[in-house]
Amino acid sequence: MARLPNRNSVRDKPARLTIAPLWMLYPLIFAAVYLSHLTLLRLPYFWDEGGYYIPAAWDFFRTGTLIPVTTATNAHPPLPSILLAGWWHLSGFVPSGTRTFICMVASAALVAVYRMARNLLGSRAASATTLLTAIYPIWFAQSTLAHADIFAAAFTLWALSFYLQPATEPGAPDLDSETPAPTRPKIIAAILFSLAALSKETAIVTPLALAIWEAFLLLRNRGIAGLYRAHIAWLVALLAPVLPLAAWYAYHFLRTGFVFGNPEFLRYNATANLDAHRIALCLYHRLLHLTMHMNLFVPVLCAVATLLLPGIPTRARLPRPVRNAIAAILLANWAAFSVLGGALLTRYLLPMYPLILLVCVAEWQRRVVRWRWIAALSTAAFLAGLWINPPYAFAPEDNLTYRDMIVLHQHAVALIAQKWPQATVLTAWPATSELGRPELGYTKRPIKAFAIQNFSISEMQKAADDPGGYDTALLFSTKWAPPPGVINLASGNTPADARYFDFHQDILPAEAAELLHGEVVWQAAIRGEWVAILRFPRIENAGLFLP
Repeated sequence: MARLPNRNSVRDKPARLTIAPLWMLYPLIFAAVYLSHLTLLRLPYFWDEGGYYIPAAWDFFRTGTLIPVTTATNAHPPLPSILLAGWWHLSGFVPSGTRTFICMVASAALVAVYRMARNLLGSRAASATTLLTAIYPIWFAQSTLAHADIFAAAFTLWALSFYLQPATEPGAPDLDSETPAPTRPKIIAAILFSLAALSKETAIVTPLALAIWEAFLLLRNRGIAGLYRAHIAWLVALLAPVLPLAAWYAYHFLRTGFVFGNPEFLRYNATANLDAHRIALCLYHRLLHLTMHMNLFVPVLCAVATLLLPGIPTRARLPRPVRNAIAAILLANWAAFSVLGGALLTRYLLPMYPLILLVCVAEWQRRVVRWRWIAALSTAAFLAGLWINPPYAFAPEDNLTYRDMIVLHQHAVALIAQKWPQATVLTAWPATSELGRPELGYTKRPIKAFAIQNFSISEMQKAADDPGGYDTALLFSTKWAPPPGVINLASGNTPADARYFDFHQDILPAEAAELLHGEVVWQAAIRGEWVAILRFPRIENAGLFLP
């Protein structure tokens, strides 16, 4: 376990005097998170919420089955479904209730960030780290979205707050002591890491990375009896989460015949990714996600710049064991999510961003007298990133662009339900779920859909070959991208991204109308996101028949 040397040598007494009990902190953080997301709480479900997580929880809520029946099973662990269904018994099955619950989970994760940073750096640095985490665009957006990643992040960060703890906590020995460390933090961390893995299977990467690190320390310190036993105990605790995850997969196999989900899910998220060129490209993208994306470059570059300055002796710093443990976690997740996952979604890295910000704040505090100005600059950059989109394509769920997409889809589906409720609508996912599943909040009655993969020219040409299958079309932007004529920093990656990550150019409504021989009857756009409804005149035979 990575622990600080005695804090008395750090001389951070003013910071220690301002420490408040964590039980007092949670209501304050929850109130801030809830109020800052107030306008988002009534939005219907979005993207993977409607594609898997809400239907899976809805199935458990209605029938008690851990294996989804109204959506394709992909072997995701069931803990988010269980927690959501339990909450729905209190709040009712409404989006506002769900999003309030996710705010509660995100707030609990922020308390863990504060606890971890306070233990390592003091309360002032903890406040800065927690604030920056809360307003970082990716974290802010995910703080109301019912994806498994926010549950896994909360449990992972709480587990890390027990793994990365200072020697001054009750019963925790100094690194130089040969007295065995207490068992309680190990047991708590093992339980929390297990809950993280039962929330999202890929959360197992973090405890496994730390287990490898502990194995290295075990070999290095094998001659020191107390440390040797402590490393053994932590190794057991960090490997323990494998057991409940394996039990879930065994249960899933007995019920479905598949261990890791249906074959298409396994192919898309794992086996099809074992290509050297793809992995190299993913490593590049993931490195940008961990250092630059959504204005993260501001605190990171500031931290790099401060390395040119000498350290201030009276300031707290992250000791080498803590830095090494964090480095092991970041490297393992960087490598793992460059192979796992078919889509390069940044929410897979959600628990990594607080660690990166913790390291940045540690360097600012240690080397810059007025480091709060750097924190203020980073705060301004993150707030701007919530509304101002970067000069490259990205998933709408990375900032408040997801709200624009939801609002546009709400209007479009409501218009179709009002004017053409019997229509068969040509569209792509996630609109197919929005039309066909009233529980997602877009329509009160199911509307038939004619599904295609996306709105690329090739898919639209296929749809043109079957004009009798639909009489309406719902087209929309599937990702945000800089408009033509504007700087696009990712334009050079387009061919490789199209090959490996399904990046494509959405056909515009007027072009689709010409290709499909229809008419654009309604369209709207908000800050680069757009949606359009097309109608197609169809000639149908009508006749009278005597009974």
